[in-house]
Amino acid sequence: MSSADNGRIVRPGLSNGGGTVKGLVQNVHSAPSSLNDSLEGEIQAFLIDEDQLHTYDDLTKVNPVTPSTVLKCLQARYSVKVFYTHAGCTLVALNPFQPIPDLYSLDVMKEYHDAPRPQEFKPHIFIVAEEAYRNVQGQLEPVNQSLVVSGESGAGKTWTSRCLMKYYATVAASSAVVKSQDTVERIEKRVLDSNPIMEAFGNACTLRNNNSSRFGKYIQLQLDRCQLLVGASVQTYLLEKTRVACQLANERNFHIFYQMMKGSTEEQRKEWKMPRGQRFVWLPNAEKTVEEDCFHETVEAMVHLGVNAERQRQIFRILAGILQLGNVNFSSSADESQPCHLDKQSKDFSQRAAELLCVSAEELQMCLRVRTLKAGKQSVLKPCSQAECSVRRDCLAKAIYAQLFDWLVTFINNSICAAKSTWCNFIGVLDVYGFECFQINNLEQLCINYANEKLQQHFVAHYLRAQQEEYVSEGLKWSFVKYQDNQRCLDLLEGSPVGVFSLFNEESRLNRVSDANTLRVRLEKELCVNANISWDKFSKVPHFTVAHYAGKVNYQIQGMVEKNKDPVPPELTELLQKSNNPLLHHIFADKETKNPTTKGLSKVTVVSKFKNSLESLMKILYTTTPHYTRCIKPNPDCKPLTFKKEEVIMQLEACGIVETIHISAAGFPIRIPFKSFMQRYGLIAKYSIFQSGSVDAEADGSDILRKEVEKLLGVVLQNKAFDPSHNRDSEKPNVWVHCGRTKVFLTQFLLDLLEDQRKKILSRCAFSIQCCWLRYQRRRCRVRLRSATLIQAVVRSWLVRRRVQRRSRAAALIQTTWRKWRALLKSLAEAELDDAKDFVEEDLPVLDSVIRERGSVQLSSIQEPVSVRGWPMGLALASAPSITMSLTATGFQKMVSVMASLNLPCRRGEYKVKPNQYSQELASIRAQPKGSVKLHYQRSPLLYADTQPDMKSDVTGFNAILLEKTL
Repeated sequence: MSSADNGRIVRPGLSNGGGTVKGLVQNVHSAPSSLNDSLEGEIQAFLIDEDQLHTYDDLTKVNPVTPSTVLKCLQARYSVKVFYTHAGCTLVALNPFQPIPDLYSLDVMKEYHDAPRPQEFKPHIFIVAEEAYRNVQGQLEPVNQSLVVSGESGAGKTWTSRCLMKYYATVAASSAVVKSQDTVERIEKRVLDSNPIMEAFGNACTLRNNNSSRFGKYIQLQLDRCQLLVGASVQTYLLEKTRVACQLANERNFHIFYQMMKGSTEEQRKEWKMPRGQRFVWLPNAEKTVEEDCFHETVEAMVHLGVNAERQRQIFRILAGILQLGNVNFSSSADESQPCHLDKQSKDFSQRAAELLCVSAEELQMCLRVRTLKAGKQSVLKPCSQAECSVRRDCLAKAIYAQLFDWLVTFINNSICAAKSTWCNFIGVLDVYGFECFQINNLEQLCINYANEKLQQHFVAHYLRAQQEEYVSEGLKWSFVKYQDNQRCLDLLEGSPVGVFSLFNEESRLNRVSDANTLRVRLEKELCVNANISWDKFSKVPHFTVAHYAGKVNYQIQGMVEKNKDPVPPELTELLQKSNNPLLHHIFADKETKNPTTKGLSKVTVVSKFKNSLESLMKILYTTTPHYTRCIKPNPDCKPLTFKKEEVIMQLEACGIVETIHISAAGFPIRIPFKSFMQRYGLIAKYSIFQSGSVDAEADGSDILRKEVEKLLGVVLQNKAFDPSHNRDSEKPNVWVHCGRTKVFLTQFLLDLLEDQRKKILSRCAFSIQCCWLRYQRRRCRVRLRSATLIQAVVRSWLVRRRVQRRSRAAALIQTTWRKWRALLKSLAEAELDDAKDFVEEDLPVLDSVIRERGSVQLSSIQEPVSVRGWPMGLALASAPSITMSLTATGFQKMVSVMASLNLPCRRGEYKVKPNQYSQELASIRAQPKGSVKLHYQRSPLLYADTQPDMKSDVTGFNAILLEKTL
């Protein structure tokens, strides 16, 4: 499809989706009515190829951009189960009304998180989440991010918010390398577990949604300097507590009551006094089962957040007591001076409620039926009418539930919120109740729709109006795109000094009963000049109609003022303060008891409180970078994969999707001040090979900065022109960028181009730094290696020399000692040998040489018997079984000793053998391995040698062992 002649261009850089990428330039929006025929022709030409409509993943590619073409594209994508579509700066999400598990798996999260450019992937809620997360990582001002999820009730806002929280809890925790994994998992688990508890106590099944949020919440996910999740905080807005005591037809109470009924054990039912089959007035449609009726999941989340078993028991007893209160009915008394009557069954239920709430049953019945009026210092008791008793009963239940809900929010924040010093940035996720329009609408719907008006105004002010005004102020040629501005509706509601809310507050502060008709007349009188409010003069029910951005809503005036007052009788507060339930006593301990007769100027009404909290929320949103997600409800009956054109087109027109697409296609979504632009991208010109003069990134002054920016952009575009894949003839650079007076305006394509070039330059610089650092490290390593080698060589040589010297000294010492020891032993052995010295006691005759040689003994020459001392040779030989010995005995004494030891026969009288072991003790025996046996007479220096064995016993002593070993 070719581009139109009058100013239609091809937008670069968008690769996804079928068909040619097209958009609008500045003058396209001023097309006169005479071009209607050609526009119709373009629409028909565009819609003729229906098979390709589902490929348009960004609605800015649609040409022409009309409600019908946008609707057809969304319908085509929905029919092929594609539920996300980009619409310029916003993401359009169609609710499939059925689980799509593969669309939100952990693998899909990882795929989008790890992608270099997630925008090139298919549209997904994870793209919005990742873009916000990378903005925090890039520290682009404003650093803090807000994800605004808006849409009608039942469009899927709660599910979208849940997916966003799960994504951040997974992504921010998966990269935690400096923290304990257990700590990260604990924080992630606590943040995610806050969802089931908040939804159980704050969501309910309505006509438009099975899991409708009946309160608004803004969740701040707290990130540290490393962009890791360290905590979270929850801010809530206007819980619809009237639902506790009043539910519309075919609607249900809060989920937690049905979870208790369906998931409790018999023991718990007995404790809560809730037998099976018992019906409660405040639990309509109990037979209907929804996905959120999971009591076990809620209890498990409480455990993970630190709510112990005793505290859980107190919470559930309070909730059971509220249900018992709903079954208490009053009947009017015949005597107006007497309180209303309670039948037997109602007394029974009030008794159960008192026991569960741990208060006195008599005091409870008295507080419900009798009110206390103070006249000066005196108190007067006045019975209440039947209607007043019911109102006081409902007021008690609503007050208890609201305080319990606030306590839960505070407890959750204390459990998951990190210290201020540990986090520096946050990503906020806003999930508020969607726009509502029922048959009967009251103060709750007015506040809910007012909150949606504020969010729509934030979108209009931030994008549709402010962006176009900035184009004009910065000198761009721009024709304004008409859009629906809801400022007049906001002026109607919150106008000062006269507005709907101010009139309600003024009426609420008057100490009188409000009349609906009178209030209607006053509203009509004061606000008749505003075209956004109207009245049906023929209606019998007092009401007023407000034209919201999403449609007209008829509000019933009856009961609005009383709900705005939100009175809690002081008797009921004092009763709850005396409760024996520790939790109930705690949440009402600091509650002041206000006298209804006091002057009402100081009263804080529901509207004023909600307005102030909403103003604080808007301040946060205006200081953050917003990311819009528009949830669309494709059909009013919540049927899976059913697309109703009328339903969808109404929502598209209400939230300004078509205008958003026009501005996104023709305008510049990115606007950066000159100084910030130069500080971030000035390095591109500095390190580029196409340098057109020097670029001063630190330049100051508007004109100077503008020139520097133009130089930088010239370098960038010159680089792009040398890109072979780029055809400069088809796309002009001024379509991508425009330099205003103080800011530079960019398309997403050029911003991606700048970021790519900046990333390449940073990569080159980082590579150069790494090379220099590695070279330095390697050089330093080589020097250290050489030094270490030299030191090791010196140390090893010194150690070797030291070892050799020590061994040499030790060897010399050992040798010296061994020689001395050998010499000593040798000297001792020589001294002990009997041939070392001869006996000199008596002079023996000289033997003949022949006899000496033969070893014979001449006894004839000896006149007297000779005393021969026997050597203890037999002692050593006694233990040897067989010994072969070769002895050479020279000398008479040696031969006699051998003969005596071996018990040789001898001639008595000729000589006498006398062993010496009795007188000389045991002599030592020395033997050499291959030498002859030497018998010693004197004492031996050997250890254990000086023993005196018994002759009657077999002696196998040391000498025997020594002899046995050596022989």
